Amino acid sequence: MQHLTAMFYSNPVEPYVLVNAFFIYSFMGWVMECIVIRREKGFWENRGFARVPFCIIYGFGAMLGYLLLKPFSHNYFLLYLVGAVCATAFEYLTARLMLRLFGTFWWDYTNKPFNYKGILCLESTLGWGVIAVFLFAFMHKFVVGVSLAMPRTVGLMMAVVLSIVYAVDFMMCMRRSLLDNDEDTECYAGKGNFAK
Repeated sequence: MQHLTAMFYSNPVEPYVLVNAFFIYSFMGWVMECIVIRREKGFWENRGFARVPFCIIYGFGAMLGYLLLKPFSHNYFLLYLVGAVCATAFEYLTARLMLRLFGTFWWDYTNKPFNYKGILCLESTLGWGVIAVFLFAFMHKFVVGVSLAMPRTVGLMMAVVLSIVYAVDFMMCMRRSLLDNDEDTECYAGKGNFAK
């Protein structure tokens, strides 16, 4: 287990540190998505799948991206290029999986220039490259540092509570969206506007 955690940080860390880092990235992604949508649509909108304020695609993307891009971390130009390509591929695969599971994906780039079927667009690809560089230049050390700064007991409790809360919320929302298949459900991105 120590070997696994050492892949994400310079020194081996306990797994709860990485779980908390995952949720911090997921929260940061949710905030970023909400701000972007507010700017584009003029109102606040919950951008997570469930009701809790997490966009776990960003948690997975940041953690997986860190592993895949680590060999390029000392060359920011190469990191930008490879990060943009990898994140765009991840976005495409996520959309295809969502189409298969839910019949839709929860973003739409059809109004953006240089888009591919509304799934991908040049603007987001360029943005993913910037985020990849930011991940290695600052963000990962900060996020893991925040996780490490917590007393061990607090960090463990936080990891367990966040995991349980998200899992329960996700299952309830998944069940509701599958049973209701209702356009008014608040349990997936693009639904549940708050503070219009």
